[in-house]
Amino acid sequence: MTGSSLLLVGLSFLALIGFAFSGLLVSQAEARRQKRARRIQDVVAPYRVEKGTGMLAFRPAPRKATLAETAASVFGFHPGKRDQYPLPWWIVLVVALAITRLAAGVISSVFGPLGILSWPVLWVLLCQSFFGWIVGRRQESLLQQFPDALAMIVRSVQVGMPVLGAIAAVSREAPEPTASEFGRLVNDLTVGVPLDVATEEMARRNDLSAYRFFAITMALQAQTGGGLSETLDNLADLIRKRLALRARGYALSSEARTSSFILAGLPVLVGIGLYLMNPGYISILFETSLGQLILGGAVLSLACGGLVMRSIIKRSLS
Repeated sequence: MTGSSLLLVGLSFLALIGFAFSGLLVSQAEARRQKRARRIQDVVAPYRVEKGTGMLAFRPAPRKATLAETAASVFGFHPGKRDQYPLPWWIVLVVALAITRLAAGVISSVFGPLGILSWPVLWVLLCQSFFGWIVGRRQESLLQQFPDALAMIVRSVQVGMPVLGAIAAVSREAPEPTASEFGRLVNDLTVGVPLDVATEEMARRNDLSAYRFFAITMALQAQTGGGLSETLDNLADLIRKRLALRARGYALSSEARTSSFILAGLPVLVGIGLYLMNPGYISILFETSLGQLILGGAVLSLACGGLVMRSIIKRSLS
């Protein structure tokens, strides 16, 4: 056996040892997590408050999603959030279809006829990005406005106004989209929906942790009583601190985000510069099958690297 073969066998053996050690660490961490979860479950189980069965009458019965709803979810569209989108869904699909058709044409001209297969993938990704961006921007506005809405409720309750009147005041005086959400909450309360159920539905509709905290607070207050103004004031202060901490995280990660943008754009700028200086040298990537394969691998690697960096930064700030 030659020296290179022995080196390859040794490296393979070391890699297997590394994989086995990593698996052992992961299994031990999972065992510790499960043990900690069981301990927490044992501690909080005697103090858990069971909800009454009367509230279940106001909750929609679980149903199976229809074929149209399943197809809409593939494109990132949620029929229950139809009022949150500035454009009708079919306009978004048509415009995205036209844009991705042009992009697929460019890809097929570079990578050959098989590039047209990227059309449906690009169509779905573009629609998901647009609908996700709209919902994310609305959620960010709700989160930024929520501490002020809670402070308005606290001030109203402290001067003797009932909770329903305080919520109605938020629906009249708060900016959009908070005013619309609290307006729907007032409508639910007016028709007789319990406060804890209405706030839980509002939290489910907007999918925000701050709204879930608000729903839990209102549910506990409705079942156990206590000082609502002080509880909501503490919740508003907690949300403000979380927003400030997240803003500080964005400021501290600005260097990493700028580096990711530079690393993603540098190969493109270098390629454009090479094409301007020596078109024949760079044209091999577009005119030969091997060059197209290399260019496709480079684009795929660059996209994967950008997604990984974006995921790391997003997880560190979540």
